[in-house]
Amino acid sequence: MYKLIRPLLFSLDPERAHDLTMSSLGLAGNSGLAGRLMPARVEDPLELLGLQFPNRVGLSAGLDKNGTAIRGMASLGFGFLEVGTVTPKPQAGNPKPRMFRLVEQQAIINRMGFNNNGLDALITRVKAVRQSGIDCPLGINIGKNKLTSAAGAVNDYLQCITAVAPLADYITINLSSPNTPGLRDLQFGDELAALLAQVTQARSEFAEREGKRVPLLVKIAPDMADTDLLNVADQLVEQGIDGIIATNTTIDKRLVEGHPYGHQAGGLSGQVLFERSTEVVAKLADHIDGQIAIIGVGGIHSGEQAAAKIAAGADLVQIYSGLIYQGPRLVRDAATAIRLARQEP
Repeated sequence: MYKLIRPLLFSLDPERAHDLTMSSLGLAGNSGLAGRLMPARVEDPLELLGLQFPNRVGLSAGLDKNGTAIRGMASLGFGFLEVGTVTPKPQAGNPKPRMFRLVEQQAIINRMGFNNNGLDALITRVKAVRQSGIDCPLGINIGKNKLTSAAGAVNDYLQCITAVAPLADYITINLSSPNTPGLRDLQFGDELAALLAQVTQARSEFAEREGKRVPLLVKIAPDMADTDLLNVADQLVEQGIDGIIATNTTIDKRLVEGHPYGHQAGGLSGQVLFERSTEVVAKLADHIDGQIAIIGVGGIHSGEQAAAKIAAGADLVQIYSGLIYQGPRLVRDAATAIRLARQEP
């Protein structure tokens, strides 16, 4: 069916097509129609982070920023979902146009700028989903508002953690979007150490108060030098972070050099990112050696690529751009390929 729908969606402005898709999935999910139309989820259970994952294929943050289509997304067969990035205050994001398809390379450049309805709106929607139930883990990805200084960023993260901890199965700290000024600087050195110390303390206080320990993950960029990458990994382990998501979008446009949109500012995602993001996963897996979980994301457009991320050392994978180019069947193909690869002698 997606082969019939895609030309219509691709005839629209990318952001308009996104909004239309999310509205449709939201309606289909809330009405129960999506669950009746979609095939059964591929079962390949895994216990990780203290959670039960029905399979190893998740939805990456960024697609359902506001949690408007959680039930619809769950019906596509994902083993887990991640919504957001959410910021404490609503923000419109960067000026439009801010999303560009590079169809020949099956890639996307976006400079959305954490556009979202804010923390209160997301909490309201997630509470409604929790009341009716959801059959896979739900992560919430958090960030800082654009107008919040780097020095004040930790307060935005702490505000988000306090609000989402009662509802999230895990929380992802997004330090790697290239579209919020100064955000990526928080991935390094003293700034990272100070932020991690405070967010893990907030998590501990919540666990003592409520009797629920929420796993914390950090999402990193693919553009670090190897030395920086391993130093960051060491800090995450030392500070008690539970997992690392590798990777966010890249600012390296050499991968799409010559394309009419190749010069556009923003983060590049899609199939062109597969090799670099998988290399990052492999380096992390070798260095971390199982001390914390790794979620591999970036460039997965086929079942074989999903299985390759797992072979490189990821425990779980996430998809985003591949879903736009390949459609919902990619979820099933990826979960099936991972399960089959694990069963091979």
